[in-house]
Formats: sequence, C-alpha cells, structure tokens
Amino acid sequence: MDKVSPDCPYPGCFFCVMKEGNPSKRRASILKFFRELPSQDDDGQVLPISGLWNTAMAHPNDPEFIELGIFECMAALIWKGLKNRRWLSHDQNVYIPYYAAHIIGSYTMNMEEFAESAVHAGVIAPLVELLRGRLTWVEQRVAVRALGHLATYTSTFPAVASHGEILELSIQLAISSLEIVYSHFYQYVDRRISYHCDLLTRGMGGVEMESRKAEEWASQLQCWSLQLINCFAFKPEFLPTICKPEFLVKLPGMWGGLVNENSPAGIGLLRTICHHKLGRGPVASCPGIIEALCNIARSSDDWQYMAIDCLLWLIQDPSTCHKVIDKAVPALVDLAEITNLGDHKKLGDTIVNVLQECLQSQGTGRNTISNRERELIEELLDSKQRLKWEKNMPKEDLHIKQAAALVVKLEGNSLFSSGNIAGAASKYSEALSLCPMRSKKERVVLYSNRAQCYLLLQQPLAAISDATHAVCLHNPPNCHAKSLWRRAQAYDMLGLAKESLLDAILFINECSQTNDPDLSLRQNKVPDYAERLVKKQMRAAWLFREAAIKHGGVHGEGDVGDIYGQESDGSEWETASESDMGNDGRVEMGDDDDDDSEWKNEDGRKDKYDKTTLKEDES
Repeated sequence: MDKVSPDCPYPGCFFCVMKEGNPSKRRASILKFFRELPSQDDDGQVLPISGLWNTAMAHPNDPEFIELGIFECMAALIWKGLKNRRWLSHDQNVYIPYYAAHIIGSYTMNMEEFAESAVHAGVIAPLVELLRGRLTWVEQRVAVRALGHLATYTSTFPAVASHGEILELSIQLAISSLEIVYSHFYQYVDRRISYHCDLLTRGMGGVEMESRKAEEWASQLQCWSLQLINCFAFKPEFLPTICKPEFLVKLPGMWGGLVNENSPAGIGLLRTICHHKLGRGPVASCPGIIEALCNIARSSDDWQYMAIDCLLWLIQDPSTCHKVIDKAVPALVDLAEITNLGDHKKLGDTIVNVLQECLQSQGTGRNTISNRERELIEELLDSKQRLKWEKNMPKEDLHIKQAAALVVKLEGNSLFSSGNIAGAASKYSEALSLCPMRSKKERVVLYSNRAQCYLLLQQPLAAISDATHAVCLHNPPNCHAKSLWRRAQAYDMLGLAKESLLDAILFINECSQTNDPDLSLRQNKVPDYAERLVKKQMRAAWLFREAAIKHGGVHGEGDVGDIYGQESDGSEWETASESDMGNDGRVEMGDDDDDDSEWKNEDGRKDKYDKTTLKEDES
C-alpha cells in the first residue's frame, strides 16, 4: 500500500490503490488491504467498504477481489461488528456489517465457484449470527439473501445445511419479518434508527420514501427467507421441519406484494413442497390451504401456474386426492379452457387429462368423488367431445348454431335491460349450450355477461367461475377487461382483497390499450370506480396490515386509511366520466357484449396486450 495520492489524508487509501497503474503492485496492495482492514480501527473505514459494495453490485462476476481475499475480509468485519460493540458504535462503522454481508451476497448470486470460495473463507458462521438477529432486521435481510445464494448451489448447499439452525431461523423470519419491520421501524417515525433511514433512501428521501422503502425491504426479507427455505424443500429429509401446519397455512398469504411482485414467495415454496409425495400429505391436510390454492390458480397472478401445478399433483396422488377433490375440481374445470400460460404450453389439455384420469379412477379405495364433481368433469369432457364433433360438421350447420346462439343471447340482453337478471342468466346459459365450442370470442362474451348477472344476483362464486372461463378462453388469456373487472368485484364481495386488487389493476392496464370506446381510458385517465376499488384493496391487502392491527396501528375498519396513509382530497389519478359504466362501477351490457362484430371470423383483428411490470430494487 505504498502508492498514496499526495492529496489523500489516509495512508494506504483503498481508492488510491485502485488507481495504481502497475497491475502486479495493484494486486499486491489490494491483497494487503483486505488482510489488514479488519484489524484497523481508523476512522473512515466505511468509505472503502461502500466502494466495494458498489463494485460488487456493478460487477458481481469479476473474480479479481475473490482471488485477493475479499470474502475473508468481509467475514472478519462481520465478526468484528458482532464482538466489538465499541468499535461498531464508533464513527460510521455501524454500516459495515450490512455492507459486508451484502457484498458476500452480490458476489455469490451468479457464480458457483465464487460461492465455493466464500464457504471456504468461513462466511457462513458470521452470516448465521446476523440471521439470528444479533444486530438488526436490516442485517438479517442481507444475511438471508447471501445464505440463500449459497444454498442454491449443489456444491455449497451441504455447508449451509450443516448449520441446522438456519432452516428454523428462516422459517421464523418468514413468519415474523413483516411484524419485525413494522414494529421496529415503520410504526414510530420518531424512533427510526438513522443509519437504517440512510440505507433505505441513500440520503435521497424523507419520511414518505423511508416508509415506502421499508415496505419493499420487509417484503424482500420475507421473500428471501422463503427462497432460502425453498432450497431446503428440495431435499425430502427437511420436509418434516418445513411442513408444520402453523407454517404451511400462512404460505398462500405470503406474497411479494406490489413492491416485490417478481418473487413467487409463498406459492413458489408450496409448489416445491407439493412436488414431493412427503410434502403433499401435510398440504392436503392443512385447513384452508386448498381453497387458497384454488383462488391463486384462478387469479391472473404471474405465479398462477404454480398453484395449478399444486392442485394437479394433489389430485393425481391417490393418498391426497380424496382430501382436495371437492375444492380442486371446480377450480380446475374453470381453468380447463386455458391454452398457454407463459412458457407453459397446452396447460388446459393437461388439466383435462388429469381430471379424466381422476374420473376413471373414482370408486376405487378412498377416491370416490361426489355427484357434483362427477357432473362437472363429465360436462367438461362432453364439451371437448363437442369440439371434436364440430370439426366434422358442415360449415352451414355451424353457422346455424351460431345464429341460434346469437338470437338467444340478444333475448338475454333484452331481459337484462328490463331488469330480469335471473332470466338473462338463463338465456346466456342456453346460448352457451348452442354456441359452437370453436367460437371462442362469442363464448367469452356469453360467460362474461352471465358473470355480470351472477354479480347482481349476489352469487360471487358463480361470477368468479364464469369470469375465469372468459379470461381463460380469451386470446391472450387473462386479458379480457370486462371479465377481469367483474371478477374483481366478485372477489371484493368475498373479501379477497389481493385477488380483487390484481384483477382491478389488470383491468386498468387492459383499458389503457383497448380500442373499445366503452373501456378505453381517455387521455390516460383512470375511471374513478376502478380507482376507488384499487385504493380500497391496496389498503386491505397492505403488507403491514396484520402487524399494524396487532400493534395497535389499526383498531377497526375505519382506521385503515390512517395507517396506510392519509387520502388527500385530490385524486391519485385523474378520473374519467362514469358515463360508460354504472355508478357502482358495473360494466353495462353493450357494445362488445352485444355487437355482432364479436361473432365475426376468428381470423379478425387481434388487439395487442402488454402487461405492466414492476422491478425489484435489490439495494
């Protein structure tokens, strides 16, 4: 460390070393720096550590610092912070354990050989101490992130698993993470630790930004804990520890939220658990979990396919089929029209095949199904048979069936307009029985219209079923705006805030892109009926809601606005006129619902859809 800038007040300055032009001298100086830094007590140590943090984030695959001992240095600094509280409280050293753990996580997230070097350098033990909560939740967050990366690789997982407490600690952290962040940071603004605020906002924001970032970090703390547990769940010997009812029942409610939607969170872990026979039994026996899986499977969430996989595996397993069949069959029948879901091709065909096998195997042992489930499966199989028959029907006969269905549909529209909602629903059912199976656009409209009738008849489960049929039939799936809105309202009636929120947001996204004059958002204005529902469900599905209720932040329904954030008189979005829809936000029957254009050839115009995504900031 002989090369020092004449203007630099620090002997052996890391930043001056990095400017060294001679490669061999530079490497030797960096090696010496990493070896000596943990034993030094000079002021300003946080500056080179923060520089290393930036480098690790920007160049996580660069091997130079790995070869020169950065992992040994970071492990030693974490130990120093844990054992020497006087040093930790001096100058800005309190930041160092956080940066050190984050650096370890960044350098191990992509490269297995780097992870192996980290394990050999002894990083796991100090990371486990941070995971225990020896410092604060901020350090827990980066510790669980780093351990999650180390557990991902085949060569380094055994070293992580050898610390038996890691799995238990991760489970407890996944359960309690939101409450920890709420009670230790979010709840009392005047008690927030200053270095936590600095790390959250990088000194660029005030209280409001601190609160938003705290919610994001709390979600990451939970999701990264679940990711670490997921690594253990691939090994059958760890499933008994993971599959405790008190933990399993909470998994469907663990989601990344709008701040961290890129993580599969709880449903991702459930899918891994259900993939193994040892995991399916506890899941099938856990009260409420199958119903939650059905709700996720019907939703338009990015992780919908994971819930579908869980239900299919549970039904295919003779030891769990009888426990889940009454709830799983209706949900899977609703989803059987779906073709492709992202990279998952012919998903609907897979669902049909599994249900057909289920029907054929019924009556043997414990797998007897009820008449209701039998009828649902038989109706589904009959519809598939109808589709095969239609392929051989003359076009003239198909046109006659289409025309007959249109006449009945128009009769339903007339009944609806006159206020005879039950009569309209009956007519739409009749039209569905006449409408050719291949006429998907027409069937989408009929299912969507009948869903609206069921909403008005206060039958939300039937409305969800029909709206799900519609969004599955639509091309592309999960993009039929009116059906999404109707399902959002039905979920709201059942108190399913997250599901309602996701559909309402997708409805707004689709409205912003459709050519339908009834639904298009003029000048990018969000209809205020949709805005009201989104705001309501964002409060109800707020990540900290349960913690706030437990810690006195919410005493009743009327207090939710206070803890989530005061609503100003000015709207979050500019609002459009409600002339397109009823004052309750109900989409009126009309235009695309009874326009003959819906009955045109399938080769007609196709709208383009683009789903808005939110990116995770892993700072």
